[in-house]
Order: sequence, then C-alpha cells, then structure tokens
Amino acid sequence: MSETSEKALQKEHTERRLLPGIGVCLAMAVPSWILGKCLPVMGGAVFAILIGMAFSLFWQDRGNFEVGISWTSKYVLQAAVVLLGFGMNFGVILRTGRESLPIIICTITTSLVLAAVLGRTMNIPWKTATLVGVGSSICGGSAIAATAPVIDADDSETAQAISVIFFYNVIAAIFFPILGRVIGFDTTSGHAFGIFAGTAVNDTSSVTAAASTWDSMWNLGSATLNEAVTVKLTRTLAIIPITLVLSLHRAHQAKQDGSVTSGYSFRRSFPLFILWFVLAAAFTTVAVGAGVPSTAFHPITELSKFLIMMAMAAIGLHSNVVKLLRSGGKVILLGGICWAGITAVSLVLQRALGIW
Repeated sequence: MSETSEKALQKEHTERRLLPGIGVCLAMAVPSWILGKCLPVMGGAVFAILIGMAFSLFWQDRGNFEVGISWTSKYVLQAAVVLLGFGMNFGVILRTGRESLPIIICTITTSLVLAAVLGRTMNIPWKTATLVGVGSSICGGSAIAATAPVIDADDSETAQAISVIFFYNVIAAIFFPILGRVIGFDTTSGHAFGIFAGTAVNDTSSVTAAASTWDSMWNLGSATLNEAVTVKLTRTLAIIPITLVLSLHRAHQAKQDGSVTSGYSFRRSFPLFILWFVLAAAFTTVAVGAGVPSTAFHPITELSKFLIMMAMAAIGLHSNVVKLLRSGGKVILLGGICWAGITAVSLVLQRALGIW
C-alpha cells in the first residue's frame, strides 16, 4: 500500500471516530439554539451546557462518542472564536466607543485584579479564577471560550466559570434597569444607561436584554440598545491583548515547571486561533471600509454562535454536576465580587465624567 493511500485510510478512520461524538453535540446544539432565541436573556450557550450537564448525570460510559466530544470541546470551540472575529469592525468600534474607553479599561482592570487577588486568597484554582475574571470583565461566555484553550483550562473549570457568569447575567438583565431608574439616569436619552449596560453587564445577550428593557420603559426606540452594543463590542476587543498576555504567562509557567524543555516557541506561547481571530476582524474592517455592508458578515457570526453551543454541549458532557455544586460556593462569591466591583467602578467613573 502506498504512503498516500495509507494516509487517506488513517484520515477516514479518524473521521469515522469523530463523527458520533460531533453528531451528539450537534443534536444538543439545535434545541439550545431554539431555546436561546426564545429566552435571549439566558442565551443558547447556557442551554447547551445545561443539556450537556444533564446528560452527563446518567451517560457515564460514552464509548465511541468520547473522541468526537473531546474534539468538539477543543477544536470546534477554537473555530467558533475565529469566526467571531468577522463580527468586529475595529474602525467603527474605536470611533464610537472612544468616550467609554476609560471606563472599559478601568472595569476590566478591576475585575482581573479582584479575580487574581481573591482567587489566591480564597484558594480558588488559578485557571478557574482567571476565567471568572475574564468572563466578568470582557464578554462573558465568548471571552471564556477564547481564554480557556489559551490557559489549558479543563472542561469542568470552563463549565463552572460559565455557570457563574450566567447567574450574574440574569440578575443584571433584570435588576439593572430598576437600578438605573433609582439612581437617576436620564430617561429622555439612552446614552448613560447604554454605557452602563455596555460596561457593567457580562454577556452580550444580557447587555441586549437590559438595554432593550430601558428602551421599552422610556419609549426610546433602539437608542439605548445601539449605544450599549457599541460599547460592548469595544469592550470585546480586550480579548486580544488579554489572551496574548495570558498565553505568554502560561508559556512562562510551563517553562518554570519544566514541562517545556526546548527554547521559546511562538506557536506554543500564542495559540494560532487567536491570530486568525484578529485577522478575521481585520478583514471585516477592511471590507466594510471598502463598501461591503456589515450585514454580509451576520451569517458567519451566527454560525460562530452555533458552534459555541456545540462546544458548550461537549463541555457540559465532561462536567461533574455534583462536584460543580459542591465546590461552587467560593467561585460564585468571586464572580459576585467581580461583578459588584465592575458595577461600582462603572457608576463612579460615569459620575466623574459627567455622563449622568
């Protein structure tokens, strides 16, 4: 048998091993997608991870499915992050988000510092604390999805972080419009509340829900929503420098631990899927600048969201629900402190800058 034929057979064998597990994750992602559309405050990714967790309770021996499930949780997740880049336009985001940039920088810094310091104080594993800090400060599940492969977080750590972020997402979506009214945000404009929602709410779905509620409360059309989403997209850009720093830190740790014996490797220290993510965003920026409508990229970003649901289903299948509940108290407290810190910093800075 020729070498080419042998490689072809190996490839076919690998694909056959992967397909059952991928198919299971795909089957779980479909109802998650539908449920996410019906209840956007939760989002399809949360439904996917919950469905996976539910199945993990009684489906212990996955046999031939395990290889494909593991592949989905790693490589489909990375592909989804790359496709997310097509939903970002550097020019528009930086131009319209300039006013909120100081608030974004300060809230992100607050969350990351709190997660690092309190994670160590509370004896929470570094990877879990990092995922909670990143998810709280940038863009919830998407940030966790981008960061988890960079720091080699396992599925249980990823599931725990996403569960915590989801918990505070729901609280924010319901509570923040009430808080905005109580503290005296301008009800004739969505500007102040839009910046608040865009900087203090974790996940895009909950930012959308909170901003839409404010628009409905005061008949503002989509003024608040447009402001909040723009600020949120500006905040999402922080994924790039933070994942770069974390990947370099992870490489340094590996070298100190002795798990890296060779010299410095760019590929090892900086996962290439993040580079493709940046290139995808750059491509969108250039294309939109050349006259291509931004709506042309919507199908790609929708596909990325669906792939994230597949990956979350796989992560849910690898999660130990009982262990998650028993060990989740400290992580929930950490997430709450990060969330409260971001909220306080956002409000104080907006007040100082005269936004409200």
